[in-house]
Amino acid sequence: MSVITPHYRTVQQLLQSQSFSIDDYQREYKWGKDNIDELLSDLRTTFYIHHRQGDLTTAVSHYSEYFLGSIIVSKRNGKNYLVDGQQRVTSLTLLLIYLYREASERELPVVTTVAPLIFSDYLGQKKFNLDIPERLPVIEALFNGTPFSPDGADESTRAMYARYVDIRSDDLVEELGESLPHFIYWLLTRVGLIEIATDQDNHAYAIFETMNDRGKSLSPVDMLKAYLLAPIEDTSARSTANQKWKQEIFNLISETGVEEKERDLNCFKAWLRAQHADSTRDRRAQATDRDWELIGRTFHRWVRENHKKLGLGTANANFNWMVKSLPFFANAYRQVQQASTSFTPELEAIYYNAHNDFTWQNTVLLAPLVESDDDVTVRRKLAVTATYLDIWVMRRAANYIRVGYSSVSYAMWLLCRDIRRKPLDELIEVLEQKLDADEARFDGYELKGRRGIAALVVNQFTRRYIFHLLARLTAVTELGSGRPASFDLLVNRNAKNPFDIEHLLPNDYDAVREVFKDEREFEEARDHVASLVLLPADVNRSLQDKPFDEKLDAYSQQNMYAASLNKLTYDNSNIKFMKFKSDNALPFEHFDRFTKAEHEKRLSLVISLVNLVWSPNRLRESGA
Repeated sequence: MSVITPHYRTVQQLLQSQSFSIDDYQREYKWGKDNIDELLSDLRTTFYIHHRQGDLTTAVSHYSEYFLGSIIVSKRNGKNYLVDGQQRVTSLTLLLIYLYREASERELPVVTTVAPLIFSDYLGQKKFNLDIPERLPVIEALFNGTPFSPDGADESTRAMYARYVDIRSDDLVEELGESLPHFIYWLLTRVGLIEIATDQDNHAYAIFETMNDRGKSLSPVDMLKAYLLAPIEDTSARSTANQKWKQEIFNLISETGVEEKERDLNCFKAWLRAQHADSTRDRRAQATDRDWELIGRTFHRWVRENHKKLGLGTANANFNWMVKSLPFFANAYRQVQQASTSFTPELEAIYYNAHNDFTWQNTVLLAPLVESDDDVTVRRKLAVTATYLDIWVMRRAANYIRVGYSSVSYAMWLLCRDIRRKPLDELIEVLEQKLDADEARFDGYELKGRRGIAALVVNQFTRRYIFHLLARLTAVTELGSGRPASFDLLVNRNAKNPFDIEHLLPNDYDAVREVFKDEREFEEARDHVASLVLLPADVNRSLQDKPFDEKLDAYSQQNMYAASLNKLTYDNSNIKFMKFKSDNALPFEHFDRFTKAEHEKRLSLVISLVNLVWSPNRLRESGA
């Protein structure tokens, strides 16, 4: 007889010396950065409800619980197969690997508790508890801290690596400080889910279908619609509002041709936060959630409780909100989504921010909009605001300042509040003033002792931003030289022959030791943004660690930013490049060799190009 057993499991109980597999026909791991961001935000918020500095770790047993939902497991042939829940279990594993590594570096005793949740000892060998063969290489590399390239890997592996980078880029551990072991113990013992287990596949899939089809509960969007429709008693008006609502929701979730069922929820969160969040949680322990956070967690309930502030509650007001307000903001949200995935003229800054994984963009861009704005005004406001974010994000990235979801949440609430429903001219003025007052600049951030571009070298934090920066410098040089702008092609990691970072200096300190003070100075110069270019992967591999002078011919045949290193680029055949150089006073220069002196000259070029690409003047240009 088949047995179906539902059990509440803490994270520790679920993963303790237990492995999970998936069947070949299961879908890929697809969690995006926004999913990870929200999970981390929810976890830290719940943790801080009760945590106080100075608490013993045993105090976490009285902290609030956090429920992760349910998973369905089919137990057969001595293995646990995840029928539903691989997204959460995989994401939990990535978070635990990160916390394990951080705790290990700090020599915290909690590592011995975390370790069995990631791997088990199987006859003297590590057996990872997420037992999916094709994903083991990335899990093992992340756990051991060894280099790993996701290029050419399957979709799940690439997504897992990207989400781990997102977790690592969040400021969770830095924020926790001495409270790190408390958070880990809380995560293991007070965060849990329902495990529904059966020993027959057909029962497992029947449960899955029931929970996701016939037994599907109302979503927050459904509950919000029910609330809005309630006072509309006129049959015709009620039908019109209902049909308009359904059409807009369908358009939202089907935008890309593939249904993405959370996009409607994300749209409402972005819209309500951008336009109506008047408060946010105080930045201190034990602070309670306010508008900004409550909208993110239960927006349907927040609307009901704040209906007077929103002007809702009557049949006429609710009707207009459903047939006028929703279509306006849903359409604007779809524009942002389209421009985030497709390089769109006039809205390029949206694509740039999306490439930098700046997920708050979806919210902030809706803040200055007014329902009376025509299509042209909406587009200009989106362009101006996205341009501001582009400059703001890159200024911080150049100074090693984190711009993750949680670390800038407060700043984004302030920004939304300050630009909310502003006319275009006033919006530009406000954003110009903000950039002028911004203490983070490309030439440094004095308050934090940062030196900006002058100290920007490749590491785990900066690699994505340096790749982005190089692509922007390459694209603007191509465009200025009369070639097609190619940023979207330069950053396409799914291309057959994607671009890679090329070091101008070969990894050979002995060859240049006479011009560098020591090996550390050489390594910093070699990894510095001014000593890097982008080349197609096959060209990059073919050059390997050849000396600079032996690579110049190859550079001359590539993009103009790389080709500018070769003297052949400065002849009369590249008139537009020479005009671009002259008109913008750019110190392009060719070199026969590349050592310390040449690196310093190339740095001057990078700074000049950066100031051109991320000039505050772009605000007015994008709003014209």
